[in-house]
Amino acid sequence: MRDWLKQDPIVIAAGQGATLRDTQGREYLDANSSIWTNLHGHRHPKIDAAIKAQLGQIAHSSALGLASVPASFLGEKLIKAARGKLKRVFYSDDGSTAIEAALKMAYQYTRRTVPAKKPKFLAVGGAYHGDTVGAVSLGHIDLFHQAYRGLLFKTDHIPSPYCYRCPFNRAKPERADARGYRRCNWECTRQLEQKLARQKKTGNPYAAFIFEPLMQGAAGMIAQPRGWLRRTTDMARSHGALLIADEVLTGFGRTGPLFACQKESVTPDLMALAKGLTGGYLPLAATLAAQPIFDAFLGDYEEHKTFYHGHSYTANQLGAAAALASLKILQSPASQRARRLLEKTLRTELNTLWSLPAVGDIRQEGLIAGIELVKNWKTREPFPSRERVGMRVCQAMARGGVLTRPVGDVLVLIPPYCTTPAQARRMVAALHDAIEEICCGDA
Repeated sequence: MRDWLKQDPIVIAAGQGATLRDTQGREYLDANSSIWTNLHGHRHPKIDAAIKAQLGQIAHSSALGLASVPASFLGEKLIKAARGKLKRVFYSDDGSTAIEAALKMAYQYTRRTVPAKKPKFLAVGGAYHGDTVGAVSLGHIDLFHQAYRGLLFKTDHIPSPYCYRCPFNRAKPERADARGYRRCNWECTRQLEQKLARQKKTGNPYAAFIFEPLMQGAAGMIAQPRGWLRRTTDMARSHGALLIADEVLTGFGRTGPLFACQKESVTPDLMALAKGLTGGYLPLAATLAAQPIFDAFLGDYEEHKTFYHGHSYTANQLGAAAALASLKILQSPASQRARRLLEKTLRTELNTLWSLPAVGDIRQEGLIAGIELVKNWKTREPFPSRERVGMRVCQAMARGGVLTRPVGDVLVLIPPYCTTPAQARRMVAALHDAIEEICCGDA
C-alpha cells in the first residue's frame, strides 16, 4: 500500500473492445480482461442493448421468496450448458459468495445424509477460493491467508501436481522442453487416496473435495497435467466426498469448452461461477447444485431445513440480462472460431519469450497464460520478493500501452475474446520488452 500511495493511479475513463483509455487520453490494451472478468470486450453492443432493455422493465427486485424473468431464463441456460447432474441454481454476488454457498450446502448435506458431526473439506495445495472467511478456510496460500488463521476452520490439502513445485518430484527437465514441466509422478494422487481412506475410517468423512479445474489461478497460474483432474475426482467420489468445482476463473470458455471440467468429462456436484458470468459487466455469481443436494433442504416448516443463506442483490435482473446476452454470444460459431484463433496466436507469440533468460516457465491453458520470471532458470531460483520484479514488469508494460497484473513474479495474460491477432502480438511484444528492461540485467 505504501508503494501504491507513492504514485498516482491510472484512472480509466472509457473502453472499447480490448482497449481502455485513461483520463489523460492514453490508450492501453486490457491484457487481463479487467481482472479476469471481461469476455467479449468493453461496450459490446449486444450486452449494452440487453442491459438498456432490462432497464426499461426493472433494475432489481428481491429474490427472497420471489422470482424474476431474466434470472429464471438464465438458470435454465446455465443448467443446460453445465449438462449432467447439475439441476439447481443459487444466485449470489461474486466468486467468494458462490464458494461460501457451495461449502455450506456441502456441509449441511453431509451432516444430513451420512450423518457426520463435523464434516471436513479437502483442497489442493496453493488453492485460492475467495476472500470471505469460509472461502479463505478452503485456501492454502499462506501469503494471503496467514493473517486470518484465528478466524478459520481447518481444512486438509494434497500437493499441487505441477511438477517442479511438487515436493515429491525433484526432477528438473530441460528448460526448452516446456511440456516436461507437466510430467507428474502422481505421488499427489497417492497421498489423496491415503487421506480419503484415513478420514473415512474416522466415521467423519470429507464433505467435499474442492478444486480449480485445469488451472490454479492465484497460486501462480499452475496448470494440471492431463488426466489429473479426472483421476483425483474419481478417487474423491469413490470415498463419498462431494465434488466442488471452482470455475470462477476457468468458466465460460477460458480453457476451451464452456466449463473447464468438461475437458476431462468431470461432472461436479456443486459448481461455483462468477467473473465472466455477465461478460464482465456486473457483479453476479451462481452456485449450481445437483438435485440430491437441493432435496436435502426440503422439509416441513417446523423442521427448519431451509438453506439459511441469502444476498440482497441475489439474482439481480440487470446482471441476469447481461449474462443471458453474454452466453448467447459465447455459444455462437463466430465467437468459438475467434477463441480458437486467439488461443493459437497467443501460443505462437508466447514461444518467442523462451529466448529471455529470466523466463523460467510458460504455462498456457486455452486463453489463460502465466509467464513465470526467475533469477536462474536452471535452478528455478526466484527473484527476492523485495525487488517486486513482477510488479515492475507490469509497470513497464503499462508504459508500453498494455495493462495486466502479476501474481507474484508470474505475469498473467488473459485477453478478452475480441482481441485481434495484431493486439495479441502487441501484448506479448510489450511483455517481452518489459522483461528485457527490468530483468535481463539481473537474470
